[in-house]
Amino acid sequence: MILRNLPPVQKGRVLYTAVYRTYYSTAVCTLSWDWTLVRLAVKDSVNMAALRSLLSVGKNAVPVLLRREFHRTAPATLQVTVRDSLNRALDEELERDEKVFLLGEEVAQFDGAYKVSRGLWKKYGDQRVIDTPISEMGFAGIAVGAAMAGLRPICEFMTFNFAMQAIDQIINSAAKTYYMSGGMVPVPIVFRGPNGAAAGVAAQHSQCFAAWYGHCPGLKVVSPWSSEDARGLLKAAVRDENPVIVLENELLYGVAFELSEEAQSKDFVVPLGKAKIERQGNHITLVSHSRMVGICLEAATVLAKEGIECEVINLRSIRPLDIAAIEQSVMKTNHLVTVEGGWPMFGVGAEICAQIMEGSAFNYLDSPVVRVTGTDIPMPYARIFEENTQPQVKDIIVSVKKTLNVKT
Repeated sequence: MILRNLPPVQKGRVLYTAVYRTYYSTAVCTLSWDWTLVRLAVKDSVNMAALRSLLSVGKNAVPVLLRREFHRTAPATLQVTVRDSLNRALDEELERDEKVFLLGEEVAQFDGAYKVSRGLWKKYGDQRVIDTPISEMGFAGIAVGAAMAGLRPICEFMTFNFAMQAIDQIINSAAKTYYMSGGMVPVPIVFRGPNGAAAGVAAQHSQCFAAWYGHCPGLKVVSPWSSEDARGLLKAAVRDENPVIVLENELLYGVAFELSEEAQSKDFVVPLGKAKIERQGNHITLVSHSRMVGICLEAATVLAKEGIECEVINLRSIRPLDIAAIEQSVMKTNHLVTVEGGWPMFGVGAEICAQIMEGSAFNYLDSPVVRVTGTDIPMPYARIFEENTQPQVKDIIVSVKKTLNVKT
């Protein structure tokens, strides 16, 4: 039987199967067997030519076409914003465990100050998504008490700058109780919200707390960059038996990243304490976290055009710190630059420098470790000053060339 003599429905079925399997990367899945829709599903003239050839040759062309493998496509990925990744992670964890609940200022009826909790109040109601008064010390204390009683609260701060009002509950109650109770009273709680510099919000709303909380035993501290980081780290934090600080970044909420098929799974988690190599390189190692990872990748792209290959490590976790991953990279590249948005004194980069100097990787260094940090001043309000207090691509490039003794 010649293909063109098939009834329309059967013809569409054969053609759709052939085109979809062979040209998956350029075909649009219409989920329709109508021949007209099948023909419209092919985007470019090359694929239309293949269809015409198929029609003219007949049934013998179908097995041949199916055997041709022009494209071996990677698993399906999605472009998902950090905000939506966090929202889906919250939704899945609330659904998975009835002990999980969310509380904070405007998280319920207003869908969150940054819309991270969008739709959750309508889905789970007042008992699981709770609006609180503007009293960080009060609702953080309620959350810590609930965790001690066996629940798993997620406590959102509108910004971690406001968490200073609740620092006693976070450090003295949440972080120390498991130890002080001899292991009898775990405190499985998540404190999350935007951290670090935003835009135009001046000194009192622009500081990074990674080093603050990373200093305290009893806490785990994570700092996501991508949508995969945000999703996997938040889900891991909710399931952990310890208090976990999740330091998000306001400027990343609306940024879209590719989310792999694996990361879309409801069971996907990013292990706490494990860094990720975002870019391979052999000349120098750049270590960073949160938004600065993206700045490092931009600098690495520029430097690659000049023949300098940077290995970029996304810390993901501040405490525990994956020093082993950094050491392995330094043993390969023999050079290290740390990049962070926080202040230089007693910062994350300073801790990395100390541990590298104290460890086995020190003997592999060909030059001193260099830190790129925020300027050691309160954040100015004026935009041009604000930009110059945060690490920029040019700052990283200068530091890399200085470390490698390359003339600028």
